[in-house]
Amino acid sequence: MKAGGFHGEDISIFDKDRVASMGNGMKQGLKEPGLWRRMFGEGIREHEATVFGQTVQQGGCVISVRVLDSEVAHATGILDVHKPMNVADRAITTGVAPAPKVEALAREAAATPLAADQRVATSPKLAELNNEVLRLAEEQLEVGKEMVVTGRTRVRRFTTEREVSSDVSLHEEHAEVLRRAISEPMSFKNIDWSDGEIEMVETAEHALANKTARIVEEISLKKVGSDHVETIRERLRRQQAEIVKVDASGNRIGPQA
Repeated sequence: MKAGGFHGEDISIFDKDRVASMGNGMKQGLKEPGLWRRMFGEGIREHEATVFGQTVQQGGCVISVRVLDSEVAHATGILDVHKPMNVADRAITTGVAPAPKVEALAREAAATPLAADQRVATSPKLAELNNEVLRLAEEQLEVGKEMVVTGRTRVRRFTTEREVSSDVSLHEEHAEVLRRAISEPMSFKNIDWSDGEIEMVETAEHALANKTARIVEEISLKKVGSDHVETIRERLRRQQAEIVKVDASGNRIGPQA
């Protein structure tokens, strides 16, 4: 930042050493928005304050630069060359705040216009010395819907037989011959010697069976729809970067991010 033309008095570095010099009260308030708002202004969000506090506690540092409105792009470009931690991504990946909230606040901040007259963010020479880029990728979950055949319902009509029985009372009429002896004397007068006969019809009821058909039931098919919620679970890959500084002997030095 100094090489880019910013005065040392306008640059603030907040790290573990500075926290240690401020006492335990400062350590306990690292994740509080009020502390960072007093240092950097009222624009600090709660999730940003939490990430700042975690960074300092883990050995990192927070850098702020006081600049004119026309110098914002210049200062941001210099910092971006050195691959600073993305506060929004860190808040999401560490679970500090839900992704929709963080992304909405990030879009709101990005929509804030800068001053019209901005200096070039970095000089061509500085950009040429730091032109290596490591791109980080992440997978996004996209859930769609597809209509598939899960089965069929078929109703088939067929005929069966069953044996039934029913009792019916039948009436019969038969002729019965009646004979009686006659002994009165008067019966022997006026005898009819001609041939003759009498007849009586005999009847009997016979059972008759008749079958009738009638509709007893109707069966049809209709579709009935229902909705349910199904939770889709997948494992999404996300690339992250670990920054390690080593000395000439290969030993780690300074904070890692």
